[in-house]
Parts: sequence; C-alpha cells; structure tokens
Amino acid sequence: MGQLPATMPKRRLDGTGAGRRIYELLRAQIADGSLPPGGRAPSTRALAAELGVSRTTVTAVYEQLAAEGFLATASGRAARVASTLAPAAPAAARRSQRAAAPLSVFGQRVGTMALSALPANEPAAIDFLYGAIASGDFPTLAWRRAYLAALLNPPSRLYYAAPEGDASLRRALQGYLGRARGLRCDAEQIVIVHGSQQAIDLCARVLLDAADTFVFEDPGYLMARRCFEATGARLHPVPVDTQGLDTDQLPRDGQARLAYVTPSHQFPLGGTLPIARRQALLRWAGQQRAWVVEDDYDGEFRYGQRPIDALQAIDTDGRVIYVGTFSKALSPQMRLGYLVLPPALVTPFRQAKRLTDRHAPLLEQRALATLIDDGAYERHVRRIRRENERRRSALLDAVARHLPGHAQVQGAAAGLHLVLWLPLLRPQDEPGLVEGARRHGVGVYAVSGLFASPPGRWPGRPAGLVVGYASLDAADIEAGICGLAQAVSDLLRIKGKPLANPGA
Repeated sequence: MGQLPATMPKRRLDGTGAGRRIYELLRAQIADGSLPPGGRAPSTRALAAELGVSRTTVTAVYEQLAAEGFLATASGRAARVASTLAPAAPAAARRSQRAAAPLSVFGQRVGTMALSALPANEPAAIDFLYGAIASGDFPTLAWRRAYLAALLNPPSRLYYAAPEGDASLRRALQGYLGRARGLRCDAEQIVIVHGSQQAIDLCARVLLDAADTFVFEDPGYLMARRCFEATGARLHPVPVDTQGLDTDQLPRDGQARLAYVTPSHQFPLGGTLPIARRQALLRWAGQQRAWVVEDDYDGEFRYGQRPIDALQAIDTDGRVIYVGTFSKALSPQMRLGYLVLPPALVTPFRQAKRLTDRHAPLLEQRALATLIDDGAYERHVRRIRRENERRRSALLDAVARHLPGHAQVQGAAAGLHLVLWLPLLRPQDEPGLVEGARRHGVGVYAVSGLFASPPGRWPGRPAGLVVGYASLDAADIEAGICGLAQAVSDLLRIKGKPLANPGA
C-alpha cells in the first residue's frame, strides 16, 4: 500500500466548532483575494493567539486546507496560499459572470412555467386540498410489520438494485392488477417509479421531441401537461364533457405522437370514458401511430359499483402505457408508482429510469410486495373506500343544505374529489372566492388553472372549485362547506346578488 500524501490532514477538523469557523474564514479570505495566491498565511501560533483558540485547532485547519490544495506547506517554512489558484475577480465582474450563466432550453422552459401551487405554509383550518388523504387512514401496523420483516432480512450485500424495481413487487403487482383493474401483463412489463409524476416525466422524455404534438384533455392535470410541454412539444387540447375525452375532436393530421388521458375518472371533471370512446381512441392511436398514456390515478375508488377496467385491458395493439400510483391508497409521501409498458418500450424506459435515479427505494418496495401478497393491501383499499364513500356522502349532503340551488356537483361517482360549479359566479370571480373562503378558515381551489384553452372557448362557464375530501372527517366537511357558503354569500353581496340563507 502506498504512503499517504504529505498534505493529508493528521487531525480531524471540528465539523461544528471553532475549527470549522476558522476554516470557513480562511476559505472566504482566499476566495475574495484578501489572502492572494502565493501570499503568506498567518502563522498558526499568531492566529491561535489572535483568535483565542488552541494552536492544535489552527494546525488542523491548515492541514485540511493543504489537503484540499488551498495552502502549500513544508516543514520549517511558513504556509502560503497555493500559487496555482486564480486571482479573485472583482465583485462586479463576479456578479456579471453569475448573471450570464446560461441555461439549457429545457431549463429556460421549466424556469418560467406556472406550476400548481404548493400547499400554503399556514394551511387553512379546514382544507379541501385535492391529493391529500387522512393520515389516520394509513395502515400503520400492517406497514410496520412488513417493513420490519424486509429490514430484518437484508441481502448479503448492499448495492444498487435493478432500475425496473424489485422482482417481488413487480410479481405482486402483476397479480393485483389482473384482479383489481382487469389488466393482463407480464411482470417484465412493469417498471417501479417514484410516483405517477416520475412516470409521466419518463413518458415525456422517452416519447416526445421538440417538434412533436401531444394531445391533452382540456381541462386536465396541470403537472402532467407541464411535463410534456417541457420537452418543447406542441400542445393540442381536446375538450372533455361528462363522458371524458371527446374522441370526435382528436386531430387527424398525423402530427400527434402521444395522447394523455384519465379514462377511469377524468381529472378534474370526473367523467368515465365509455367503451365506444375507448375503442375510438385506440383506433385513432393505431391510425396515427401514437402512444396513449393512461393515468389511472385513483382507479380503486368507485362507489356503488366495481371499479372500471383499465383502458390497457382492451388494447390489442400495444399502444397504451398504463400509469398507476399508491399515493391515493397509501400516502403521497411514499413516492411509489409504476408503469405497465408495451413490450417495445420496456428497454428504453428501464434505461431512462436508471439514468434518472437508478431505482426506487428497495425496502419500501419489498414491504409493499408483502402487503399485496398476503391480502393486506386489498383489505386496506376496501376499508378506505368505505371511509371515503362516507366522506363523499357528507360532502354532498353539506352542499345540498348550505348551497341549495346555487351549486352543481360534477364527478362525484368516483375518486377522492369532485368539482363544484357555482352558476351565479364567473371564472374571474374564482380568485376572490378562494381568498374569501380562506378568511373563513376554509381552503378551496379554483378549476380555471386546469384549462389549457383560452376562456373564450368555454362561453358561459361558471366559476368552479376542485374540492378534495379524503383528508377530512364529516364534521370538518360540514363546517368547511358552511364557511364556503359564507364566502359565496359575501362575494355575491358585493356583486349585488345576495345568496339566500347562507349556511342555513
């Protein structure tokens, strides 16, 4: 074994105390030119006396700086700043250089994009936030048992796993998807990802170029649309109605490379794509040689009847890419989702996943595989489906009592949210309504930001709110809709159209 370099530090530098502060001080003085290249550094004895620390502390700092190449030291000679360092640029020049640092075209696109707002630092007392679920719904005991079992049964060595995900979870998902979603696939077609957002991002990167066109539901999931737009591809919005995507309005010019759809529960309006439109969409994809990205973001939650089978279940041409997630059934903080890919796309998606982040967390994958294999996951889904059906009923009842005749509900047959239309208000009233509701301690979210086309395409559209209910109990839902009714009444009073008996 070779000898260590002469500049290797012989003492451990204090990471948080006096040694770290002296190290950062000297680094800053070297960076700003106070200690110029080739210049003499203060002696360890003098600096220790000046700063009131031990000489040992200062010596450890000098050894660390010498190991990093900032100081040149030799036995019996004073330490000097390394002469090979470039002289510090004037402050104005440094500011100019920072301002001139270029971004890629992708960086410029995403840097200026308007994304969906993150939750407020001070959330409303009652928040109808879509995508949030009740922390008490998480299967804590079952998850702890499965996670500990995975933790206590480690592999013989710790190394990176396969980018497509752990084989145990992919096999478990293969069986579950067949039972729950009517979906037939091989485990080799499944790639485990960090939630549906990464799945959509991978679809955008692998399938779209800047000159391409993509079809998107209007209105639709904003964060998915932004992923596709970030590639530079052109958006072709197609309107939705009460049955989902209007397939009669799909483009036929051969330019579209991809269509993004939410056929089981259109986001946000809630329509379910009927079989005739599903078949029309698949025929279109075959004729246009386009891919279809099916985002099944909350397919487990349909009330009063069994969940609708996935679009992928009737795809005989290998055109559909199925995107699934555990964010709605378990937790959005878990960051686990999956893709079911046509065989032709398996290799490029695995490679893209590996370049992105190697693989999803392995312990969580194995714990989840255990929950699916022993039936605990499906029991959990049935339980929280019942809980969310009760929440939905409480919400519908509260709307009927506190906003009678002044609100229309859409998309309540499935999922964890609905859209509340307010016919006495217009889309331009939505910001004032959101602000007014917050003054009453209620968080609500405008629907307008989910539309891609200009307002003139939807003449006469009323104000609308996306109302999530999966994180609230019945009492909070009641109080929240009462507060929302007060906010609606306040706004209508300003407009000279008072709401009769708000909150009655």
